[in-house]
Amino acid sequence: MVERVWAEKVPGTFNFVKRCLTPLILLLLSGCGLGGGARARVGYLPTATFGVKFSDPDRLGRHSSGFNPFEVGGIVYTCRAGHIDLDHVRGNADLTRYLAGKVRRALSSGAKGFSFSVSGELSSHKIAFTYPVGWGGVVDKEGVIEEISLPTAAYLSYNATIWHEVLTWFGVHFVAFEPEFNSAFSWEDIYSNVIGTRLGVEAVKDTSRSFDEAMTIAIDRQLRELQVQPRATAVYASDKVRGDWYTGNFVPDTRMRNFDIGLDGTVTPTLVPGIAACDGEPLAIEVPTLDVLEGYGFSMRHEIRPNVLEQGHIFMAAGSKRIEPVIHYPILLEYMKRDADRRGYMYDE
Repeated sequence: MVERVWAEKVPGTFNFVKRCLTPLILLLLSGCGLGGGARARVGYLPTATFGVKFSDPDRLGRHSSGFNPFEVGGIVYTCRAGHIDLDHVRGNADLTRYLAGKVRRALSSGAKGFSFSVSGELSSHKIAFTYPVGWGGVVDKEGVIEEISLPTAAYLSYNATIWHEVLTWFGVHFVAFEPEFNSAFSWEDIYSNVIGTRLGVEAVKDTSRSFDEAMTIAIDRQLRELQVQPRATAVYASDKVRGDWYTGNFVPDTRMRNFDIGLDGTVTPTLVPGIAACDGEPLAIEVPTLDVLEGYGFSMRHEIRPNVLEQGHIFMAAGSKRIEPVIHYPILLEYMKRDADRRGYMYDE
């Protein structure tokens, strides 16, 4: 069975409308996570434009992997990581937790793999495992699986959210009336996603607390370590790059992107220059890997089936009709960089 998890980011213009429609849309498409998957959240662009929510870092509410109208999302600004989308952080953490369960159950049952899809997306992620020689004679299988499941889930969660950015770059719409190209690889996306996977792993490992309580504490600690700033600074930082990093208001054109997905092993954030309260360097962080999985002699194949009208364009850019992140993400990135150059956009890489 293909299950659907998490959701996409929303440009500010349509936030109000989408907040009204998203619960119904996701109920129809994915059961709102009620089938066991991570629930949907609505993200924001880091632009000081209509409908974008800037949050008070001292009032972020309690993380909730289930429905909670009092959980706070939105955009904050940090000195070491620039803008952070809290919905991306929370969503990736929940997705990591969910996929850890999928990995654990598949390996415990000796399954060849499993499938999953992100909420609101038609793309299907096909995961196939190759077991190590002698696996049948391993005494502490469950101990090995427990050690493998979380880092593998973080890797899959991270790659799934990169795929979402690829889809939006190639013009895929998740709600018919909404322009989403302007959110593809916006400058805070990838770093927010990596933080989410890391905190998700941390919260699952915290067996002294519930996942939601552990996430609430972890988010607060992580933001403090990144030197989170007051809400007013976040608004100022976004407004400071108006006309340069983005233009417009109701449908902003995001002219600054960040294509650094960690091909060298780390992701470096995009900082807004000239923020008086900040004088530190950007903090690069490591991306999830399959090192632990491979260290135990396993291998894993991750194939994505786009299942979208725009897939012909994606296949052409990738040079393949079989999309595997480890092979085709670098190729697609080079295509998107050339496209960004053609459009006159700036980007970090």
